[in-house]
Amino acid sequence: MKAYFITGTDTGVGKTLVTAAIAAALSGSGKSVGVMKPCESGCPEIDGALAPRDALLLKAMSGCADPLEIVCPYRLRAPLAPGVAAQLEGRVIDPSRIQALFKDSCRRHDVVLVEGAGGLLVPVTDRLLQSDLIQLLGAPLIIVGRLSLGAINHLLLTLREAERAKIEVAGFILNQTSPEQGLAEQTNPGVICSFTEAPFLGIMPFVPEGLRTDRAALAGLARQHLAASLFV
Repeated sequence: MKAYFITGTDTGVGKTLVTAAIAAALSGSGKSVGVMKPCESGCPEIDGALAPRDALLLKAMSGCADPLEIVCPYRLRAPLAPGVAAQLEGRVIDPSRIQALFKDSCRRHDVVLVEGAGGLLVPVTDRLLQSDLIQLLGAPLIIVGRLSLGAINHLLLTLREAERAKIEVAGFILNQTSPEQGLAEQTNPGVICSFTEAPFLGIMPFVPEGLRTDRAALAGLARQHLAASLFV
């Protein structure tokens, strides 16, 4: 069994899309893939229930049949850090419950992908940061950064915090969030690699809106552009 915790260098860097693509590729190779988004905020209400769009995408792209209560145990309405949203909504996020669900998922699947909310220092509770949750689960970390101006600073800061927190880093992925490519997009990978020994796992190319829910297309892009070590 393998497991990875996928975090971002910021919100909106495309870590859900990258996680979905990795899940689709793993599932397409015959592996049983478990997915989790332990806390998702900003969930719209559909038919009287909060719908975690990221978690639902991960379920669909991975083929994971686990109930939503396992995939996304904490669904929150406010588009805020989970710990903040939970406080506003009178909810209590229990890290031990997340840990138990994760362990159970690991027992039932060949590989488990856990997508966090935002970055390493996002509050999960009033006392727990996402980095603390990663330590609790013990899964190696994959960092997703936006391939654009600012990527160097954001990626290196996240790597430095992971090192400080003694979190094992499996590597980092740069996600192209725009079809445009300038000097920053061309030079960022090499510069980042010159300042870290963390494995560079590849660049996820820009994915047009119409392909972002296409399981076969995402799987193909992941296998073509990301490190083969992710799919062993």
